[in-house]
Amino acid sequence: MIDDAYLWLESLDEPEAARWVAERNAETLGALADEDFSRTKDAIREVLDSGDRIAYPTWCGDGFYYSFWQDAEHPRGLWRRTTAEQYRRDDPDWDVLLDVDALNEAEGENWTWSDVTVLRPGHDRCLISLSRGGADASVVREFDLVRREFVADGFTLPEAKSDVDWIDADHLFVGTDFGPGSLTSSGYPRVVKRWRRGTPLSAAETVFEGQPDDILVRAYHDATEGHRRDVVVRHPTFFTSEHHVAEPGGVLQRIDVPEDADCQVHREWMLVRVRSPWTVGGVTHPAGSLLVTRFGERDFTVLFRPDDRTSLNSWSWTRNHLLLVTMTDVRTEAYALTPGEPEWRREPLPAAGEFAQTWIVETDPDRDDAYLIASEGFLRPATLSLGTVGGPAEVLKQQPAFFDPGGLEVRQFFATSADGTRVPYFVVGGEKPGPALLSGYGGFEIALTPGYDAVIGRGWLARGGAYAVANIRGGGEYGPGWHRAALRENRLRAYEDFAAVAADMVTRGITTPEQLGIKGGSNGGLLMGVMLTRYPELFGAVVASVPLLDMRRYTRLLAGRSWIAEYGDPDVASDWEFLREYSPYQNVRPDRSYPPVLFSTSTRDDRVHPGHARKMVALMREQGHDVAYYENVEGGHAGAADNDQAATLRALMLEFLWRRLAR
Repeated sequence: MIDDAYLWLESLDEPEAARWVAERNAETLGALADEDFSRTKDAIREVLDSGDRIAYPTWCGDGFYYSFWQDAEHPRGLWRRTTAEQYRRDDPDWDVLLDVDALNEAEGENWTWSDVTVLRPGHDRCLISLSRGGADASVVREFDLVRREFVADGFTLPEAKSDVDWIDADHLFVGTDFGPGSLTSSGYPRVVKRWRRGTPLSAAETVFEGQPDDILVRAYHDATEGHRRDVVVRHPTFFTSEHHVAEPGGVLQRIDVPEDADCQVHREWMLVRVRSPWTVGGVTHPAGSLLVTRFGERDFTVLFRPDDRTSLNSWSWTRNHLLLVTMTDVRTEAYALTPGEPEWRREPLPAAGEFAQTWIVETDPDRDDAYLIASEGFLRPATLSLGTVGGPAEVLKQQPAFFDPGGLEVRQFFATSADGTRVPYFVVGGEKPGPALLSGYGGFEIALTPGYDAVIGRGWLARGGAYAVANIRGGGEYGPGWHRAALRENRLRAYEDFAAVAADMVTRGITTPEQLGIKGGSNGGLLMGVMLTRYPELFGAVVASVPLLDMRRYTRLLAGRSWIAEYGDPDVASDWEFLREYSPYQNVRPDRSYPPVLFSTSTRDDRVHPGHARKMVALMREQGHDVAYYENVEGGHAGAADNDQAATLRALMLEFLWRRLAR
């Protein structure tokens, strides 16, 4: 039995818990929502609603440019498309396919756009996923792209964390909540079925069943002409998978690659990106390598080999080429690779420049070798270009500046962590020391790269504050090894890295502990909780959004069990020994002084339970600490379902930090 006086705050239905949330929200808004807050919110809302933002498109194989768009007139958004010719214009003529606000009004719902899967080939039908209030769980409804309406007797799934893919116009692969025993202990599909049009879901044929403690299973159909195949993927843990290809007769044949490798099949090629050293064909390939072979063969060619400073960030296929984005000390470069014997030819793609990032926005491997590529930096708004491998790139869109970069510069430094590891971080600001805001994440092999954040620009940099991003271990900045260095029992390394960056900023005269604020969300919210409770003397204020905080119970809440490979299992005694060292909820003390902290979350977050933040706030209030709380009713794990909610949350955060640090 766990002794937890605030367990009742995990309830999402009890009136007492709802009253507690309403009281905390009122307190926070009463303290912060004044004229300064309103001005900050208005400035943020202007950015979020601006028609000058780039409408980043997706390609679905039919030549159209698709986009989901939200602004002041369409808070829940429009799903729309246009032609390539129209998209080049400053004001394209968009064909609206679905108006989510109009749908909400007609149906008396609070739908939030989630996802869409377009039928290939054909492109006349799609499966639209809509969630209530931004939750991960969604309903799935078939939509007719010709008639611009939902199909009355089409494929429909009730609210669940579903995974669906078209096999053909009359069949789907479906993973969803089929009833007792059909979900994993993490709450995701354990069973994949083949569902035929015109039959009830209960009649769908089982294709594959995973184990109860798997993370999830899913299936998809590769509709590439000449290379059609059905693939089933089982994820035993967050970082492992088994790929099975259906042989004639439906027999599944497992692809022989390491469980912890990423595997992707494209036409006749198979890519394998290894997370740990792999010996194949008498050659040992280091973790982070990208290999390719013809599907069904074992003669691998090395496409990318990492070193101590360089890692693979992402890859995308065009019809005949492979696009790579690499990072060297968190600085990106992009390349196009062309199959050849014995070596693949490599050529550079448009570069982002120093202290900026490049990413591949979209390719359309069904059609051609075109690609959309974008770049941006901390002080440089985004540019979107269209290119074709082997030819020049054409600038399509250039986002305007939303704040004045005058007097600001970007610098990269390296802090030395407790074990001697060099930890990179970026700082944006002027030359004078003063209030500074440091952000970080450090988990799940996710890299933080330079990006243009107009909200931070208007709400923080324009006021004279400095902004910093820490590239700590646990992330993906230096590949799988950088991530593995902070897994499970080594988690403290990520926190030591962040503390080292904070101390280094002070040593360099960028700021002082009293003027240094920090922020992070989700796993980054856990990072904030650990910084608060383990290194309170380093900071003047803390903001934690949708955070994990109770590592004793995290596996019992929503999707928590899916992260055991990252953090460990608190129900295993040896794991709890290292988790208890840093779990914020178990380490806050009444006799210790902490900087003021703001926790925010969402009632509709069905990934990280709002109980984490609620209980932490209640305990800190009981102990007499300076703690504020705001819970948005909608928003899911993103924290906000529309631009007004997003502006409110970010204005609260920035006002909270500025009032405590700019003194």
